[in-house]
Amino acid sequence: MKLLHVINSLHFGGAEKLLVDTIPKFIERGIATDVLVLHAEKTFFYKELAQKYQVKIVTIKKRNLYSPLHSIQLRKYSKEYDIIHVHLFPSLYWVALSTLFLKNHAKLVVTEHNTNNRRRNFILLKYLDRYIYKKYDKVIAISKGVKENLYNHLKERSEGIITIPNGIPTEIFRESIGLSKRDLGIPENAKVIIQVASFTAQKDQDTLLKAMSILPEEVHVLLVGDGVLREEKEVLARTLEIDDRVHFLGYRTDIPQLLKLADVSVLSSHYEGFGLAIVEGMASGNPCIGSDVSGLSEVIGEAGILFEPGNHVQLKNNIEQLLYDKEYYLKIQKQCIERAQQYDLSIMIDAYVNLYKRL
Repeated sequence: MKLLHVINSLHFGGAEKLLVDTIPKFIERGIATDVLVLHAEKTFFYKELAQKYQVKIVTIKKRNLYSPLHSIQLRKYSKEYDIIHVHLFPSLYWVALSTLFLKNHAKLVVTEHNTNNRRRNFILLKYLDRYIYKKYDKVIAISKGVKENLYNHLKERSEGIITIPNGIPTEIFRESIGLSKRDLGIPENAKVIIQVASFTAQKDQDTLLKAMSILPEEVHVLLVGDGVLREEKEVLARTLEIDDRVHFLGYRTDIPQLLKLADVSVLSSHYEGFGLAIVEGMASGNPCIGSDVSGLSEVIGEAGILFEPGNHVQLKNNIEQLLYDKEYYLKIQKQCIERAQQYDLSIMIDAYVNLYKRL
């Protein structure tokens, strides 16, 4: 079996991280697996796949990510592979359109990674989406929330949507050794919160920063990730006069060690398809707090703590209770550790391999 994963790029993100974790496992299972990226910048994820795991990464002629001409260049790959597995828009469109008028082509699979996107706000794109998704032999939703929202968007395509939850290599997060606070310039007696997320409107770092502004001064927060809104959040931290307790760490490759350093993991998203970062936090032994939104609430379940999206006062109270009530902390910690085992990477790999074989 020859498998090709197609994605926009290998920048920092949940879908991209998922490929880095899963592709070596597919190869171990005897599935010849390559990756095709539309934007071929040699990021850390790109180098890790190409150099560490010796994965073949295919690139095509550089052009605007949203150019329909990509679909022409993609046509030849439909003949070379048995299955093409697509992630994210616009790769979703270009692969589907590349099979037009081809009698024999690879089976097409697409993973839906989020509960919402801007395309769903436009009538024309809604109908175009319905046409595009029909070109896929199987649509995978990463959570029940993602499946329900996609069903409501596509209507007649619901029978082709299945749910396969994301997974992580839980043993890596469980067995990692935490960094010292000294390494990050944090006082030894500080309480440490961590949020691993890109700086986009979806992730809503504002709510966490506002919560920080009314938490005790011994509480510090690590914000791991990068993105277009990072500078804006740095300004907000200064405005709230908490910039000495907010540590913008940018993109990091030592996330398991950072999670082990922290006391509590938070994800304050406005919407979330799954919330891979919160599962990593649970596997690391951190009690986890997430916004009560579809997808993320499903992943956390009753193990961790949910708060009303955007409610920084409630988030502050949740953090404070965890940090200053030892018995409560240990209870939520135990529940989160147990919950993480449901999302071990091996479970996800088994489900994907079975699907590929059926197709």
